[in-house]
Amino acid sequence: MDRCVVLVDAGYLLGAAASLLAGDPARSRVTVDHTALITALRERAEAETGLPLLRIYWFDAAPDRRPMPEHRRLRVLPRVTVRLGALTRAEGRWVQKGVDAAMHAELSELARNRACADVVLITGDGDLLPGMMSAKEHGVVVHLWALQAADGDFNQSEDLVGEADERRVLDREWIEGSFSLRDNAAVFPAPGPRHEIAKILAAPPAGPPGVVPAPAVRPGSAPAAVPAANGRAAPAAATALKVVPTPKDIAGRSAAAPPAAAPPAAAGHPAGPVLRWSSDRGWVERPAAEQAATAGDCLPTLAQLTTAEQRWADREEDITSIGGDAHEVGQVFARRWCERIGNAERLTVLWPDYPRIPHRVDGELLRYAARFGLLAHKDDQIDEHDRYAIRAGFWKELSGRVPGGDIVVDD
Repeated sequence: MDRCVVLVDAGYLLGAAASLLAGDPARSRVTVDHTALITALRERAEAETGLPLLRIYWFDAAPDRRPMPEHRRLRVLPRVTVRLGALTRAEGRWVQKGVDAAMHAELSELARNRACADVVLITGDGDLLPGMMSAKEHGVVVHLWALQAADGDFNQSEDLVGEADERRVLDREWIEGSFSLRDNAAVFPAPGPRHEIAKILAAPPAGPPGVVPAPAVRPGSAPAAVPAANGRAAPAAATALKVVPTPKDIAGRSAAAPPAAAPPAAAGHPAGPVLRWSSDRGWVERPAAEQAATAGDCLPTLAQLTTAEQRWADREEDITSIGGDAHEVGQVFARRWCERIGNAERLTVLWPDYPRIPHRVDGELLRYAARFGLLAHKDDQIDEHDRYAIRAGFWKELSGRVPGGDIVVDD
């Protein structure tokens, strides 16, 4: 079949480009314009081979083979197919698994089925040598492309270079058409958290309305007796080693009669223990359970405000336009929520509880962020710093849209 196919080892392509432009093979050092890159690969492949393009195969790895934001953007581009291997951590470093095997299988299958006449390989791994030899035996012309090495030498396997039918080097000028150095000041901020993140760090974790955190145990306080199963009080020393009393336990004790030696409660104050929680302002009175839900908890969630058509459009925007930065993800979510709630005045009820996000909205925000690959690899949780950045982006966006927000966020 008189067509050409391009097989791209993304690890080699992005790592070599980062080494050349930034002096560091870390892919995070460069920003990629994927649309421009795919267009440049297609035009160059068709010019080099003199044949129309059948397809570009993009081989990469991801934790648990879950597509990352860049993979979702790539696979919706015309004539692009994404194949993912596994990304695992071994001896303190990330290792790709299955990428070379997938490239070998695809190359052999294309050649065996005579799906193309020419194949362009962008890789440097010598493990692909058997697949290259097999393709040549089926009459396929193999073009091996390299990226200009930072030290001026080849960055490919010598056996791979020797077996290729045609060889080309993509120089710095070609690479700079699609790659650019990432702004390190944005990726690696100066020491010290941003002001809004510092407030979120100091705030109590978001929890469901009505849930009261366990009180802190102060030095010198006498442990209270815990009711036993038979209705008699068990010794405090025995129970203190077994279980920490919950807020529910303490609330139950407050209804019991106080000891005879205890002084009577002052007028206007409830009898029994008072639940408090700590903050940067010291010990703060915790509101009663029936008053714990704030006005923000009554606001509708983004899902409730989104129609099926808007949901489809949101997904398209996420795939094609949103980069996946944690701060940006929080801003996008807040922008949609604010626009769809209609009247921004309704959101002013959030400011008295800043930086606490209503529980339902906070959970929805983190689930939305998980779609962008912000989950940690092992425990399937969002990294702690990413959570703070997501919420900081949420508040930053609202501060420019909701009256009074600039005073709260920038104070």
